[in-house]
Amino acid sequence: MSYTHSPYNEVLMMLGGALLAAPIFKRLGLGTILGYLAAGVVIGPILHQIRDGEELLGVAELGVVFLLFLIGLELKPSRLWAMRRDIFGLGIAQVAITGLALAGLTFAFGLEEWDGALIIGFGLALSSTAFAMQILDERGDINTRYGQRAFSMLLLQDLAIVPLLALIPLLAEQKPEAGTSAFEDFSIAIAAIAALLVAGRYLLNPLFQIIARTGAREAMIAAALFVVLAAAMLLQMAGLSMAMGAFLAGVLLADSSYRHELQADVEPFRGILLGLFFMAVGLSLHLDVIFASWLTILIATPAVMLVKSLVIYGLCRFTGSPHNDAVRIALVLPQGGEFGFVLFTAAAAGGIFSDGLASLLIAVVTISMALTPIAAALSRFLLVEDAEEEIEEDFEGAGADVLMIGFSRFGQIAAQILLAGGREVTVIDHSTDRVRQAASFGFRIYFGDGTRKDVLRAAGIERAKIVAICTQGKGATDRIVDLVQSEYPNATLFVRSYDRIHTLALRAKGVQHDVRETFESALVFGRETLEELGVEPDDALAISDDIRRRDVARLELQAAEGIAAGRHMLHSKPVKPEPLVKPKKKVAEEADEEEEENAA
Repeated sequence: MSYTHSPYNEVLMMLGGALLAAPIFKRLGLGTILGYLAAGVVIGPILHQIRDGEELLGVAELGVVFLLFLIGLELKPSRLWAMRRDIFGLGIAQVAITGLALAGLTFAFGLEEWDGALIIGFGLALSSTAFAMQILDERGDINTRYGQRAFSMLLLQDLAIVPLLALIPLLAEQKPEAGTSAFEDFSIAIAAIAALLVAGRYLLNPLFQIIARTGAREAMIAAALFVVLAAAMLLQMAGLSMAMGAFLAGVLLADSSYRHELQADVEPFRGILLGLFFMAVGLSLHLDVIFASWLTILIATPAVMLVKSLVIYGLCRFTGSPHNDAVRIALVLPQGGEFGFVLFTAAAAGGIFSDGLASLLIAVVTISMALTPIAAALSRFLLVEDAEEEIEEDFEGAGADVLMIGFSRFGQIAAQILLAGGREVTVIDHSTDRVRQAASFGFRIYFGDGTRKDVLRAAGIERAKIVAICTQGKGATDRIVDLVQSEYPNATLFVRSYDRIHTLALRAKGVQHDVRETFESALVFGRETLEELGVEPDDALAISDDIRRRDVARLELQAAEGIAAGRHMLHSKPVKPEPLVKPKKKVAEEADEEEEENAA
């Protein structure tokens, strides 16, 4: 088939390939990643419809950037500090031991001299953040104990690419003609990180506050994308990775009130670009290199994955992970990583080894990526039954037992009771003024529109035991109820209703727990008024309890027979002296009384 270079044709083919392959592979239990890879291989190396896979790969790496930003949003600085031992202890040990082991094997078999063997060993020691995190995300295991340890190693590997790239000029036969010293490079990197920290501390929250106050949703999306890309480009210019810059930006915004809104805005771009990344990997696969060196690749790829898995398993067990967690981590991280492409290409350009060997190594990395979903699926056959190993540990702030939507006076009082009972509450509200005022009193609430599914998902509705809808207007409340019932039918709803008619409408929708916003306060008001008039407190309480029982019974009748049912249960004729002159506008008064009864 002839190749026609058109960006529109390329986009159409890639979208079509994703549309066909991802659902099929997902249905077969192989995961969407293999589907994207397969679609890329068919479109590119087999049908030759797209031949610039390497160029697309550079653009598609933005998917990894957005992925790291979203991961950073889930990690508060305090939580990141608590993970420091896994990051700098387990992570460094994994890179060092795996790199030296693979380098030793490369040198021992005479495949390359010691300098090239070092680059090969440490390049293959790096795993794919995109593949590993996508697998963890599809399984819902990012917040598990083993997911956190796997992420700690991936984070250290992203950091390790910096010294590894700095090592290439020292080993290269072709010395760079000009450049900066290692001290200058280090100083530039530190300055860039410091600038990002200062911007995150003093500029980002005021920026989002101003934009949110305008109500321009598209501006909020643009601001989110700008922050991610600006942070990524800043650290890339400083010699670090774009993914690291996006991750730091996410960490800086993890404590922000706009965290869930940002997560909901960025999530669609992350999904699309990650799928594009996996397809671009398939597009860039060199089938001619694979066919020419098929025996070497057939031996090298499983050997690399086996060595990495054994080292990772041993280190995890040595550092306290139970067997099941160690197996899961070892079979999620056995592949080569996308940073290996960068490292091997730079090493070939520096003359450390040939371009042909670089292509061979890239093929090994790519095939190991393709085999990772299969390896991860096989992990279940190596697990042992142990209930204690299934305990999950959420990231701090990643979710709560109660998701409260709306934080006006009603929600504030309800939240006080929940917090006093020792329950974690995630609160979202769409009023920037309320978010700012609540923060001044020490409350942690997040800016977000509760009528949007992506915001509810980002706020942790899938992990919440109860969804408390405390919004003020009937319209907003009904839209949220309809959304939650359609998208999350198993969610338990507690709803603030406006009046009696609203309560009946909510119960008609199947809402089992609702409270009229003025009912309980009116009961207390009436009871205390009786006490002030001389009624004994016990008698006043009994009267208010009787009113509550009558109200419940009347609601049941009205739900079955209509709003006019149950009038005989009302105390509509209090004992009082008859007026000397009877009202003349009897019909009008009765109509007003009926309207008041319906709203009561």
